[in-house]
Amino acid sequence: MKNILFVASEAVPFIKTGGLADVAGSLPKCFNKDYYDVRVMIPKYMCMRQEWKDRLSYIDHFYMDYLGQSRYVGILMCEYEGVKFYFIDNEWYFNGSTLYGDWLYDLEKFSFFCNAALSALPVIGFRPDVIHCHDWQTGLIPVYLKDRFAGGEFFRGIKSVITIHNLKFQGVWDVATIKRLTGLSDYYFTPDKLEAYKNGNLLKGGIVYADAITTVSDTYAEEIKMPFYGENLDGLMRARANSLRGIVNGIDYDEFNPETDEYIAAHYNAQTFRKEKIKNKRALQKELGLAEDDKAMMIGIVSRLTDQKGFDLIQYVMDDLCHDAVQIVVLGTGEERYENMFRHFAWKYPDKVSANIYYSNPLSHKIYAACDAFLMPSLFEPCGLSQLMSLRYGTLPIVRETGGLKDTVQPYNEYEGTGTGFSFANYNAHEMLGTIRYAEKIYYDRRREWNKMIDRAMAQDFSWNASALKYQELYDWLIG
Repeated sequence: MKNILFVASEAVPFIKTGGLADVAGSLPKCFNKDYYDVRVMIPKYMCMRQEWKDRLSYIDHFYMDYLGQSRYVGILMCEYEGVKFYFIDNEWYFNGSTLYGDWLYDLEKFSFFCNAALSALPVIGFRPDVIHCHDWQTGLIPVYLKDRFAGGEFFRGIKSVITIHNLKFQGVWDVATIKRLTGLSDYYFTPDKLEAYKNGNLLKGGIVYADAITTVSDTYAEEIKMPFYGENLDGLMRARANSLRGIVNGIDYDEFNPETDEYIAAHYNAQTFRKEKIKNKRALQKELGLAEDDKAMMIGIVSRLTDQKGFDLIQYVMDDLCHDAVQIVVLGTGEERYENMFRHFAWKYPDKVSANIYYSNPLSHKIYAACDAFLMPSLFEPCGLSQLMSLRYGTLPIVRETGGLKDTVQPYNEYEGTGTGFSFANYNAHEMLGTIRYAEKIYYDRRREWNKMIDRAMAQDFSWNASALKYQELYDWLIG
């Protein structure tokens, strides 16, 4: 039996702000339980929903020296879907109304968390063969395994993996502060270790000291070796290229299932979508006050409204798009100028554009099920989950060829009859508009081809099971 411990700052269903929580919470249950004992450790946040707090049982506690003080570390546990989740409790550090917010305070609390997580292992009697860390919040664990935890019998030989979900966030502050918070000696603060551009950098520490590095798609693993995507760590990513691999995230195929989805008006599958999928479009047009027109091509957008997601491109051609025979449904919040841009077009073209400037899980499912196409023109996208959900619902993605979008959406080729969506290469508004109009042409003029593309899209497997097999290979390679 191989013991694996995921250490992360969030995990579904307990607490979530982004895709990291899906990986930490959904992936562990997909491993073969005959060979792998995979457990998860996260902080016990005060802002967790009460129903989850009520399910935690107390295991033990101890006191740990941190920043010259003796600090309480409580350990709680909850078994969920066959996976043991451990929670590190300290109300001083995890009492906020949000998970993240104040950078300096976040650096201190996650430095504490990394210390506490490792110190808790002998107490719970679980010795992992591999500790799988996620993002900068757990970047100190690979460093500590080679430093203060290296001496004892218990920790000897434990391997570490770090997964980079988004290289943009690194845990950076001045060297003196990082040195104080981590308790690491001067030895670690040189340009080949935790120092980067005169600052201390927690993610860099994890990348330097981990035994293996993964990121959330093959293309993103290549992109981050280049300056444009490398966020000032591209040199390090090139240096560690032999230890770096991309493994695409999955989605929960039980939650995102057009045959059983509780939020959608009509259920369908790959056999019945030609008759049933349209009922979802009718229901959504009615609900959102759009023109009730079966034939209108409906394009969905579910996203944070930020530059990273390509909304400057959309803004540039939005007026042109609104003159086409399409309807556009937007769901999300973000930068004020994009929120107001969509509100403006929804006011100007009320039967064509629906701007839903908030977040709603039920509405997101309805959009995936009702729309014909899904637009995602990101500047960079480590993995992306929305395009996987739209493929699952037979809603064809229109994406820019970057990161996980390039790896998961095969562009339509009318000569070979292949593809699961549409894509464009350059970050250019008119190239995007041209691709959308090409998709419109296929939708209106070559409907049989469109439906065959839906067949191929719905046949894709981006479940967590596919990702789990690749992680199993990685763990086996590390443990040897």
